Amino acid sequence: MANARRPRVLVLTHRVPFPPDKGDRIRTYHILKWLSGHAEIHLACLADEPVEPSIRAGLTGLCERAEIIPHGSRRRWARALWSFARGGTISEGAFDSPSLRALLAGWGDEHRYDFVFASASSLVPYLRLKVLRDVPAVIDLVDVDSQKWIDYAGNGRLPMDWVFRVEGLRLRRVEKEIAGWARAVTLVSEAEALLYRQACGVSDGPVHAISNGVDLEYYHPYNSPPVATESGCVFVGALDYRPNVDGVIWFCREVWPEIHRHHPTATLKLVGRRPIPSIQRLAECSGVELIGQVSDVRPFVAKAAVAVVPLRLARGVQNKVLEAMAMRKAVISSPQAVAGIRAVWGQDLLVASSPEEWVLAVSELLGDSTQRAKLGEAGRDYVEMNHRWETCLGPFGSLFGFTGHPVSVSPT
Repeated sequence: MANARRPRVLVLTHRVPFPPDKGDRIRTYHILKWLSGHAEIHLACLADEPVEPSIRAGLTGLCERAEIIPHGSRRRWARALWSFARGGTISEGAFDSPSLRALLAGWGDEHRYDFVFASASSLVPYLRLKVLRDVPAVIDLVDVDSQKWIDYAGNGRLPMDWVFRVEGLRLRRVEKEIAGWARAVTLVSEAEALLYRQACGVSDGPVHAISNGVDLEYYHPYNSPPVATESGCVFVGALDYRPNVDGVIWFCREVWPEIHRHHPTATLKLVGRRPIPSIQRLAECSGVELIGQVSDVRPFVAKAAVAVVPLRLARGVQNKVLEAMAMRKAVISSPQAVAGIRAVWGQDLLVASSPEEWVLAVSELLGDSTQRAKLGEAGRDYVEMNHRWETCLGPFGSLFGFTGHPVSVSPT
């Protein structure tokens, strides 16, 4: 008897899901990889950066069909402002592409899709196209974006705080509507799922928490160059992303000077892509080194005594926390940055809120290699137990109705 046809899944992503080198790409890439083991994948995505041949090649082994649509910043932000002016959201306008709509209309006429997966609420308008309207949809909100914008409003200034609040309220309307027709809505943690239910008035329905994993082999401590002596602190994260910028500037102004007074030889290294001018100016602070974008963050994490994650605006699960823990690094985080993981405070990592708490925690760890090692071991054990990608993504099987064992895939 002939083999049954593999399910055909249309995957829509708001950014190219390769390489898995930053927040949303990491999650989307691993979901794409997981799906490719169970279904025939047709990928359509937007690209706001130049796409190298190696990036296209990295998707070839995962997809039966893949199309990357250039989405330049000028037109993108013009559409975002136009959408906002007409009563829509900035987010939907920013990812509106006539080229992508035309592509999907053509694909929808050519193929019958069993499911469609979208990587963000900003892609919802594409799912309402005539050719996709009746296709069961799984929408990965990841975080409750409406709350993120509302949080921004609480830390902004006029007129931007008004813009942020309006965007948050409009996004909440979109999020609430999704639960009425989507096959499933997924979020990155139980905390985010609970927030979504409460904020959108969804008492039951298709809301599921599916956590992030971490590449335990790539972020294995022994896969990094051996380090004779750990020293100082490191922060890793995109240095043009508002929550990272806010947290790093606060830490450098309110916390680091006192730490550096107690430990004058210690340095704080800032590692991440696209440092904006306000971040670049932090290099003038005593003991702060701006590293910027690097091809591999692991050597910088490996050489640091402590990984700090001082985010005041944070949603969901922070990959930077999981990655540092996977490398057996002592981690100190704000409560906001670890609200989405179930690590035990004081055992798997340390948590600090006020400047005084941060100074005390960092200073103690910088002077206590035994305590750092103990935290590092516990952190590695935690991610091995709770954040393997194959385990975290397993619940997608029931959402898509997949049965049987996945086939092996060979991403380039």
